[in-house]
Amino acid sequence: MSMAGVEVPSLRAFVANARALAFLWDRGASVRFTDLARETSLGGRLAELSGRSVLLATTNQLSTALALIELDGIARRFVVLPPDVEADRLGAMIAAAEVNAAVIDEGTAAAPALALPVRVTCAGAIAPMKEALPARAATEWLLMTSGTTGAPKLAVHNLAALTAAIVAPSAADGAAVWGTFYDIRRYGGLQIFLRAVLGRASLVLSSAGEPVADHLARLAQYGVTHLSGTPSQWRRALMSPAIRGIAPRYVRLSGEIADQAILDALRAAFPRAVIGHAYASTEAGVAFDVNDGLAGFPAGYVGSVRDGVEMKVVDGSLRIRSPGAASRYAGGVAKLADADGFVDTGDIVELRGDRYYFAGRNGGIINIGGLKVHPEEVEAVINRHPSVRMSLVRRKQSPVTGSIVVAEVVLEPDRQPDGPRQSALKDDILKLCREALPRHKVPAAISFVPALNVAATGKLLRRQG
Repeated sequence: MSMAGVEVPSLRAFVANARALAFLWDRGASVRFTDLARETSLGGRLAELSGRSVLLATTNQLSTALALIELDGIARRFVVLPPDVEADRLGAMIAAAEVNAAVIDEGTAAAPALALPVRVTCAGAIAPMKEALPARAATEWLLMTSGTTGAPKLAVHNLAALTAAIVAPSAADGAAVWGTFYDIRRYGGLQIFLRAVLGRASLVLSSAGEPVADHLARLAQYGVTHLSGTPSQWRRALMSPAIRGIAPRYVRLSGEIADQAILDALRAAFPRAVIGHAYASTEAGVAFDVNDGLAGFPAGYVGSVRDGVEMKVVDGSLRIRSPGAASRYAGGVAKLADADGFVDTGDIVELRGDRYYFAGRNGGIINIGGLKVHPEEVEAVINRHPSVRMSLVRRKQSPVTGSIVVAEVVLEPDRQPDGPRQSALKDDILKLCREALPRHKVPAAISFVPALNVAATGKLLRRQG
């Protein structure tokens, strides 16, 4: 297994060479990476998990991180279970992955229902290892897709694919401290976890239910230098005064469309940082990142080979062939790639001049009297308004056209108008939309809301009206 040409036999082997002061920091605990080379959180039961298909059903990210390091190269495969999986999907996942063991922790609600031959509790703390490490195995990593275009599936990866886009650190990089708003049990968060481990850097984990201000305060406490999240997570962070306590030198966005408004806002907040946005999916892997401060990506990326990644556009949909792609779906539920090895991402792109721009998801189109509207392209326009922090565009049923476009808008904290001025501000936002969009894409109504719901994936929670 390799990381951009660097041999990575297993995560445990790699953390043995981490910096002595590289840590995993959770909300209430910490573990030093180098200690994991000779200590364990699994109570001396690694041998029982050797060669098995293991469900990682831990409730906190620190337990998950420890289990990933300990089981890579030991288990035959493991299923990284996100925290928001519906209980009625668990049985199908266990069957598809042929699971016969589980790693749990004290808070695992599903533990009584897991009728599996082996269940091992991850203590969350580590102790000296008393057993010899079992013989090495080639471990499959099974990750749950977001389910944006249908029922979630399990994509089968290995460590080589997951680390294909990660560049080995150089001495000039200095000591890095990664942070992420993501959960590492999702693809985007897992990428940051692997970047920290393989980059010999520390990592500040997020915590479910933690207020944004508290998370930012922890990031400041540990001196975060590299910070990643979705555009929606970044918009929420920018609304908190605690954002002024951090000064990362690298800011990364992924998971959603990074429009020009959020890129400009981050540039204003962190003028000395590199602002980059990456494109990746659980199935296709990491396709590219863009660090020029502009939305979209250069047209030259399509039809060429860059770091082993090829992209093409078919009927507006972006397709990717990559060494970082998953090999298949577990359980044989569907084909992951076409006959040429390209994964259809379902993301629609449009060529404007010498640059491609993301318009939205193929399955998220609103039909207005036979005309198509991508909610994300309307949101990108609304978000340009200086009083707007974030927006959500959705359809609302109409007896005339079948649907109309409506928008919910969160305003900047210092730009909240009183009652008489709200109508004027709505008119101003609508004027901006009329100048930039065809008539059928202009919202029929705008409402101001205090906040928008963000799913466990870090993305805006979209619903039909």
